[in-house]
Amino acid sequence: MTAVQPMPLLLDPMPNASSDAPIGIFDSGVGGLSVAQEIARHLPNEQILYYADTKHVPYGARSDQEIRQLTAQAIEWLYRQGCKIAVVACNTASAFSLDYLRDHYGERFPIVGLVPALKPAVIQSQSKVVAVLATPATLRGQLIKDVMSKFAEPAGVKVLMVTSLELVPFVEAGLQMSDACLAVLQQILQPVVEQEADFLVLGCTHYPFLKNAIRQIFDEKLELIDSGQAVARQTAYILIKNGLLCDKTRHNISRIECFVSGNNAAVLEPVLQRLISEQLTWTIQNLDDVVA
Repeated sequence: MTAVQPMPLLLDPMPNASSDAPIGIFDSGVGGLSVAQEIARHLPNEQILYYADTKHVPYGARSDQEIRQLTAQAIEWLYRQGCKIAVVACNTASAFSLDYLRDHYGERFPIVGLVPALKPAVIQSQSKVVAVLATPATLRGQLIKDVMSKFAEPAGVKVLMVTSLELVPFVEAGLQMSDACLAVLQQILQPVVEQEADFLVLGCTHYPFLKNAIRQIFDEKLELIDSGQAVARQTAYILIKNGLLCDKTRHNISRIECFVSGNNAAVLEPVLQRLISEQLTWTIQNLDDVVA
């Protein structure tokens, strides 16, 4: 695997963000669109810049340092575009980068990250067994361990860890309902059902796009839960706190501008057409075509 060269982080010039500035959202690929859509529903007057690092997707098998470097490059790009806040819409990137990014930018450029929604699953579980479906990197990160020790262990809830490197590529290719994807889900989640887990935490932003596939296989046996709504509420809270909430009415239609690395715009466009809600307007272009 080719080593990733770090891009120097710059605090100046400041983006001079105002309430009209866009919300920046980053993910390794298209998975973070599940979070972008929740933010758009919650904050329909906001505009969104979405950075998809498809050149390096998936992040789940990469080293901790590579994940930190790639995430830092993406957030710095969003910062330079004048975004008023950045959302790291990737559980894997959040697991290894949040503390570093927040230390670097401070309060001048708020950073929102993702933590698998284990807390609400633990609170609602009747069987006292829940499962977390996430990438290997997310599961070895400190964030999920902290949530387990803080909420699951005191409540006496058993947490089953489930991972697969095959799922993200299925979503990236728009093949989440394919026979091959359904077979992988059946294989990795059947043991969870057999151990009587009643909640499945979707610990990767790609995985909400697998909800229909999981329900097709397991019907109502697993209650699915993800972090999208919580992230949208937290983003709104920070914008309000800092006086940066957009007050312009845009007819309740958010606009998402998608930028993808690796010259993959043409490949991803039909996938985005299937994933993005009809209530949103969006454009897509290659990041290499944009002057940073």
